[in-house]
Amino acid sequence: MKKVFCHQAIKVFILFVLVLQVHSVACAQSISPQDLEKFQVMEDSMLVTSDSMYEAFIPDTHILYAERFVRQLVRTLKIPNSYYYPFDKLKEKVNIIYSDDNAFRIFNWEIVPSEIMKRYYGAIQLPQEKLKLYPLFDYTEQMGKGAEDSILTNGKWFGAIIYRIMPNEVEGQKIYTLFGLNTSSSISNKKVLDPMTLTDHGVVFGAPIFGVASENFPRQRVNRFILEYKKGVQVGMNWNDEKKVIIFDKLVSQMNDPHRKYTFVPSGQYDGFRWGNDTWNYVRDLIPVTLLKDGEKPLEETK
Repeated sequence: MKKVFCHQAIKVFILFVLVLQVHSVACAQSISPQDLEKFQVMEDSMLVTSDSMYEAFIPDTHILYAERFVRQLVRTLKIPNSYYYPFDKLKEKVNIIYSDDNAFRIFNWEIVPSEIMKRYYGAIQLPQEKLKLYPLFDYTEQMGKGAEDSILTNGKWFGAIIYRIMPNEVEGQKIYTLFGLNTSSSISNKKVLDPMTLTDHGVVFGAPIFGVASENFPRQRVNRFILEYKKGVQVGMNWNDEKKVIIFDKLVSQMNDPHRKYTFVPSGQYDGFRWGNDTWNYVRDLIPVTLLKDGEKPLEETK
C-alpha cells in the first residue's frame, strides 16, 4: 500500500513539473480587470476541487483530486501577475504563506488517502515576470532516522505545514528558516526548523546553521532541527519578537528513554535559539522556571 501511494505522490510531483513547461509572462504588478475576473473564476473552481481533495467519500480518490488541483493551480498562476493575487478564499482551504521579506510564497497542503497515511505537498512561487514555481515532494518517509542530517534537492523536502518563514544571511547568501508541523506519524508529531536556500539550480533544504550536534554524527551539526513528541500533547515552537529568539518547549521522556521520541512531553521549561555569527545558537533554560516540590507554595510577587 505504501509503495502504491508513494507512486501516486510521485505522479503529482511530476504533474507539477510537466504543467510548468510553458510559462506565462507578467508585464506589470497590477492586475487587469479581465485577469482579476479570471482569477476569481479559477479560485472558485479550486475551492470545489479542494473540498473533494480533503473530504471525498472514497479516500483513494483524494490523490486524483490533488492532481486536478495541481493542474488548476498551475493554470491559474500562469495568469499575468499571479503573485499579486492574494487568493483570500483559497487561504481557508490551502496554506498560503509568504516569507518575512516577501521574496516568495508557498502553497502548502496535506492529503490523507487513508486512516494511517498522510502526505504533504507544496509549491514555492517567486515574484518574477516569468512564472517561477518550484514543486515540492514529501520525502519524509524515505529519510527515516537521517532526517536531521539530510540535504534535500530536486524538489524533495521534509513535508510539513509551514507556519513561518524567517530570512537570515550566511556569508552573504540569503537563507530561510521554515517553521513547520508534521503529523504524519500515528504515534508522534514533529515540529521542524528547516533551512532553505534558493539557488540557480533550484531549492535546497537543510544547512548546518544550528548549534546542535547530530545524534548520528556527533562531530557534525544537524542540517535541520526536529522536535518529535507524543501524539496528542501540545508543543510550542515559534519566534518571540520581543526577545528576538525562537522559543520552544523542552521535552522529556515519560519513560525516561531518550530513544523513544513518541514518549516525549513538555517539561514545563523552555529552550530556544538566538541568531548570531551565522548560526542559530542554542540557549538552554531561556525562560527560567522554578520547579516546586509537592506542597510547596510559590513565592508571592514583590510589589
